[in-house]
Amino acid sequence: MLALINQEKPLLLALLLAIVAWPLQAQLLGHGHAVALLSGMVLVAAIICASMRVAQHAEQLAEKVGDPYGTMILTLSAVMVEVLVLAIMMSNQPSPTLVRDTIYSAVMLDINGILGLAALMGGLKHGEQPYNDDSARTYSVMIMTAMGVSMVVPEFIPRADWKLYSAFTIAAMLLLYALFLRMQVGPHSYFFSYSYPQKKRRNPLLVPVSKFRSIFILVAGVVIIGVLAETMSHPLGYGLEGSGAPPVLMAIVVAAISAAPEILTALRAALANRMQSVVNIALGASLSTVILTVPLMEAMALYTGQPFQMAMTPVQTVMIFITLIVSAINLNDGETNAIEGMTHFVLFATFIMLAVLGL
Repeated sequence: MLALINQEKPLLLALLLAIVAWPLQAQLLGHGHAVALLSGMVLVAAIICASMRVAQHAEQLAEKVGDPYGTMILTLSAVMVEVLVLAIMMSNQPSPTLVRDTIYSAVMLDINGILGLAALMGGLKHGEQPYNDDSARTYSVMIMTAMGVSMVVPEFIPRADWKLYSAFTIAAMLLLYALFLRMQVGPHSYFFSYSYPQKKRRNPLLVPVSKFRSIFILVAGVVIIGVLAETMSHPLGYGLEGSGAPPVLMAIVVAAISAAPEILTALRAALANRMQSVVNIALGASLSTVILTVPLMEAMALYTGQPFQMAMTPVQTVMIFITLIVSAINLNDGETNAIEGMTHFVLFATFIMLAVLGL
């Protein structure tokens, strides 16, 4: 029991912070922008810690059920956290561009950040790393289709018709996800797997956790994240306003919350020479973010009657298409290397530079 409590210490600390911070929300805003920003960042760190424990339990469930179900659990848990935080922040501080900027930032973080860093480090250690190129092609074409329909075409839709196109977008994304899900767990599941030599792994420091306990802790972790996100929303927004930071920084924070656990999982997989897991995590998370977050947020917009600005800016559109073209070229031969990883990481650095410039 003590070992289990020690193992769940990050989640327990996040719970304690949520209990302490919840009644102090008004006070966090009453001591100036600097205090609000600091308290907001502390709460963001707590959310990341809690989300990492959620991801670790999702990873344990993933190992028990195996691929492709395992990867699906990992990506869905990350998207669930992202949608929860995003929905809470939108309800507290409505922003017409937050959903768009968060999805864009998540794709940049997943493909250029996670995949780029993992391929770079894995390539430096192992040279060329094999994976199933069917998965990369499938992910890439679906991401491009989903982002084109939901985040490029809306630029040309008259404002009077936004409800009709929003409903169409919801149907299109759900249809796309239903087909993807059938392929991932059905007769085409081999698209998303690769046969690696089996290695015995032993870690005596970890306490064996049953499926039901993992599910319970996963759900409890999501509830804690929701409370922390509700508490964090106002102080962080108020603090960022006073700091003069670009508005897109809030979207990057939301995207980073869901991407943080995936980074560690992907890096471990790359260093263990299991690039298929990296491809599934990075591209699968990007696809799930678009085709699950978009319909949920569009449904929220239809319910409230307040449309979001989903059409990407010209700079964002160019960066997305450069990323997807580079990804299509790099991931077409069934092997990654350090050079391919560096190209994506340079694109990620460019994304950060553009965010600093407010573009």
